[in-house]
Amino acid sequence: MEYLTDIEIAQACQPEHISEIARRAHIDEKYLEYYGKYKAKLDLSLLNESDRPDGKLVLVTAITPTPAGEGKTTTTIGLADGLRRIGKDVTVALREPSLGPVFGIKGGAAGGGYAQVVPMEDINLHFTGDFHAIGAANNLLAAMLDNHIQQGNSLGIDVRKITWKRCVDMNDRQLRFVVDGLGGRVNGVPREDGFDITVASEIMAVLCLATSISDLKARLARIIVGYTFDDKPVTAGDLHAQGAMTALLKDALKPNLVQTLEGTPAFVHGGPFANIAHGCNSVMATRAALKMGDYTVTEAGFGADLGAEKFFDIKCRMAGLVPDAAVIVATVRALKMHGGMNKKELATENLDALEKGIPNLLRHVGNIKNVYKIPCVVAVNRFPTDTDREIEFIIEKCRELGVNTVLSTVWAEGGKGGEALAREVVRLCEEEKGDFSLAYSDEMSLRDKINAIVTKVYGGDGVSYTANAQKQLDKLEALGFGGCPVCIAKTQYSFSDDPSRLGAPEGFTVSVKNAKICAGAGFVVVLTGDIMTMPGLPKVPAAEKIDVDENGKISGLF
Repeated sequence: MEYLTDIEIAQACQPEHISEIARRAHIDEKYLEYYGKYKAKLDLSLLNESDRPDGKLVLVTAITPTPAGEGKTTTTIGLADGLRRIGKDVTVALREPSLGPVFGIKGGAAGGGYAQVVPMEDINLHFTGDFHAIGAANNLLAAMLDNHIQQGNSLGIDVRKITWKRCVDMNDRQLRFVVDGLGGRVNGVPREDGFDITVASEIMAVLCLATSISDLKARLARIIVGYTFDDKPVTAGDLHAQGAMTALLKDALKPNLVQTLEGTPAFVHGGPFANIAHGCNSVMATRAALKMGDYTVTEAGFGADLGAEKFFDIKCRMAGLVPDAAVIVATVRALKMHGGMNKKELATENLDALEKGIPNLLRHVGNIKNVYKIPCVVAVNRFPTDTDREIEFIIEKCRELGVNTVLSTVWAEGGKGGEALAREVVRLCEEEKGDFSLAYSDEMSLRDKINAIVTKVYGGDGVSYTANAQKQLDKLEALGFGGCPVCIAKTQYSFSDDPSRLGAPEGFTVSVKNAKICAGAGFVVVLTGDIMTMPGLPKVPAAEKIDVDENGKISGLF
């Protein structure tokens, strides 16, 4: 059987005018700023002027990712469409894709099959220009920083201690480490520099956590760009950059409204790295979605140990959000990989590999239920090669933990394939009241917060620190940042900091190598290894397959 590609499915859909989607989401036309027929930004006054109560908040997360794939975004969209099919007033809140992965490996990130947001070409490419604005604000700050040094350096900035990088929304390994300011005195001060991809810029995290223009400006002013010769932090506020940066970002702060293939209102806004940042769509978009629907479905990056943990411990903590239920997405194929099975053999039934791999799923389930105390359901994305015995095995193991398992076929069937999952989510929200808790309190020290995540969420024995990490944590607490939440940057492929340890490893310690403050975002980044903030392109980039014909029709996005 030959399947249509994602872009062919999306192009065959006739989307509704965005004004109709807004009406469905109870949004008056006066709040819309049109970007063509199928996209709009929402005026920020909508949140202050709407008297609708907030709806239920449902988080979609997943098991530890593998090359076999889990389908988290597809499930998120399909669940929202399923909820609408069973008569619920629903919205979905997602991240925007980055151009880097679109042209690198992913080739697109707007869902898949018959569970997509549209217009998928626009969303995957320039969309409404948010990422360009973020990149411009980031690079304006970099330019003002270097200009300050060139013009006399009255703040006494030590060029060896500059922490702020330039950025571009493209995978370009050539830019990771550069030397700039060459060519003589009039061309700047020579120094080592580098680029991050735009989604790794702190400004992306700042935009996604800001609650208003004034909050955005205050956060931007707090961003630390480097340190002086006597080791005092220098901020964007010290450079008087926050006003101009806010001017560049004032429209980017407004949430974007689009739709799913089935016409469900979709708020697609922001997209911070799920590793070095918190990996969730914007607070503004989530709040708008909650206000405009009785149910809001959203997602977090990577597996539940990274994405859900940061959604709860950073985003919910800062924004005062209380999730009502969680969905943990898994596939038989991925669980068999966690059990040590070769990717090329995944189509073969293997209950032994499944038994070895399923502890990964069960640890994620236990965390959601017992650490964060939220009702949850396991959604199994069923592949044609999955056998009934394998599916029944997963259902039975989850039943032992008191968690239901629902099969999801949203990739092939859209909202229809998500109706059973939707009914279980409604039951969880209406019948099983959670007692939402966080993994640690604000008052705990940075080390105690890190230890709480490693022992409670990862299942590790504890934490070891390099001498440099000890020094950095002491310095951050002395500077007054001890009350911040921690954002642990580690491999997404394991509960541990070793990507080769699949399943649910035990008896490990996590090694912290460095720590740094994102003062604008308001969290401390804890680095457990070399985290790549500027990816490179693969041997055969997805960009080689992307094309456009003489009529402007794009092909190759998938």
